[in-house]
Amino acid sequence: MPVVKIYTTTVCPYCNAAKSLFKSLSVNYEEINLDNDPDLRTKLSKENNGWRTVPMIFIGDKFIGGFDDTNKLYKSGELSKLLS
Repeated sequence: MPVVKIYTTTVCPYCNAAKSLFKSLSVNYEEINLDNDPDLRTKLSKENNGWRTVPMIFIGDKFIGGFDDTNKLYKSGELSKLLS
């Protein structure tokens, strides 16, 4: 299974929703909090077509978007394919 990384901030409800989704699927993930690392957040934004919001979710090396994008992938069945 590829590594899942979720870049978050502490007060983000969408970050919590994303983490809950992966927990409900019994998928381990690495959480990287961006509260105290604005340089990393800027770097990630530049590398991913200007994406500025959190969560920023990666499966392996592939950026899949935020919670809404991940939830759409889940509902369509595509998320399980990306995780296998």
